[in-house]
Amino acid sequence: TMNVTITLIFFIYGLIFGSFFNVVGLRVPKGSLFSQTRSYCDTCERTLTWKELIPVFSFVIQKGKCRKCHEKISPVYPFMELATGLLAAFAYYRFGFSAPLLLALLVISLVIPITVSDIAYRLIPNKILLFFLPLFMLYHFIFPTRSLWQALLGAGIAFGLLLLILILSKGGMGAGDLKYFTLLGFVFGPKGFFLTFFLSVLFGLVGGLITMKRTKKGAKTMIPFGPYIGLAALTVLFYGDAFITWYLSLLGI
Repeated sequence: TMNVTITLIFFIYGLIFGSFFNVVGLRVPKGSLFSQTRSYCDTCERTLTWKELIPVFSFVIQKGKCRKCHEKISPVYPFMELATGLLAAFAYYRFGFSAPLLLALLVISLVIPITVSDIAYRLIPNKILLFFLPLFMLYHFIFPTRSLWQALLGAGIAFGLLLLILILSKGGMGAGDLKYFTLLGFVFGPKGFFLTFFLSVLFGLVGGLITMKRTKKGAKTMIPFGPYIGLAALTVLFYGDAFITWYLSLLGI
């Protein structure tokens, strides 16, 4: 059917954009996004051919290794490409051609490069957040799903709460996390922010426990929080309203 075809198109374009988001997440923190236009091997710095740049498939065909130096390619690359493809397809399946679809694509486009960057460098780049801020503001003014007051209140609550946590944790929470949450507070409003925060802590706790079990005893491991914030944001994006409605019904509100 037509819907299946369109969903497949969204998936394919998602794979392609996922490859680009990998580049953005890895190059923006180094300030080299436009210094070298062609993709290259991180180890031998050889410029890659088009056959090596097919999302997901190139990784599988090359068995996860560079064709020249045979160094292992990070599985983060194909995983993020596939995740972007699946998320783009699911966004269309969930929302169809509508304003929420555009918001979903914006949130996905924010989450993927930040996740890549935080995994690679333990850093959430200001440049990515600042790039998306006017886009979310423009979306809000064109499709006002909530009042400007609600959006600003969400951002304000997020900033205040995360600033308090940052001060009290003495380095346990980064400034990048604070800015990331503040932007998501603007996007989702107060209720959406609180749900995003709750889920990110829950996901982070589960992920941290799994990592600790797999890490050698006594070894210290820095766990980036950005991926868990992104996962929480995506959960709220697709199911936040349903979750909040269900929770409020339990409280009889």
